[in-house]
Parts: sequence; structure tokens; C-alpha cells
Amino acid sequence: MPGARKLGRPTAHRNAMLRGLVTYLFKYGKVETTETRAKEVSSIADRMITLGKQNTLASRREALAYITEESVVTDLFEKIAPKYEDVNGGYTAVYKLGPRRGDAAEMAVITLVPTKEELEAAAKKKAKKDKK
Repeated sequence: MPGARKLGRPTAHRNAMLRGLVTYLFKYGKVETTETRAKEVSSIADRMITLGKQNTLASRREALAYITEESVVTDLFEKIAPKYEDVNGGYTAVYKLGPRRGDAAEMAVITLVPTKEELEAAAKKKAKKDKK
């Protein structure tokens, strides 16, 4: 079935919810939500990071039209997108958590994928800590 997932919401409500989740993801680095929402947020967040990598006035305005906080857009263009300069896609990861207690909805965590430099720095830090 082509097109986006409806998520059981009217169009305006669905768009507002996804905008909020994308903003929250860039602000805090990870979001816990249902699996289907996480998959939708992942594709949108990847598009926003691609806009950040272009770093033009038009791309900044396009990101500002979708992301609800100006400070988050600034962080996206100055901190988040430059980390993924050498990466072509796959900026987010969705990890399944299992069913939610109340209604058994499949839960997931969506996070920004760490870059090679971040992984190497963490490994050095761990090795230094283990040495002591």
C-alpha cells in the first residue's frame, strides 16, 4: 500500500504529532514511542538531516517550516548534520522494546546513530577507565 502510515489520526493531528516527535528527537537524541510512529519519524528525521547537510538558506527555511523550535534547527545545522557529512543516509536507528503493558502496543526507541568518531572516542574513554 503506497503512501505514509495514517497512524489512526486525522491529517492535521498526525502532522503535528510527527513534527513534535522529530523536534523532540533532535533536542534530546532519542524518543520512546510506538514502533510504527518510530518508523515514520525515522524517515522524516533522515530528510531533515539531509537538509542540514546542504546548509543553504532554502534548506534552513524548509527545516524551520517543519521543526517547531528554532533552537533545535540551529543545533541541527551546526552540530548534528556536520557529524554525518561523510555518511549517506541511515542517520537514525529504531530499536524494538517489546509490548507496552497497558494495550500491548509494540514499543520502540528511535535514536540518532553515533558516528565513527563518537564510537572511537567512547572506546578510548572506556579503555582509559579500564586501565585505572
